[in-house]
Amino acid sequence: MTVDHSVRPPRILTPDERRARDEARRADAEQAMREHEAAQKALYSNMERLRAERLAREARSQGG
Repeated sequence: MTVDHSVRPPRILTPDERRARDEARRADAEQAMREHEAAQKALYSNMERLRAERLAREARSQGG
């Protein structure tokens, strides 16, 4: 059994292909940032809600 270890040269992109690739990467990056920001907002919102619940629980236990 012979294994071919040759390396193919990279395919040269045309300027239009390069622009399309770059635009697709940019769109993917923007979408990823929007998803990341939404996840962060949800995380902090949940942390604030849990903190408020904990403080209310502690206030009830100390006051009663």
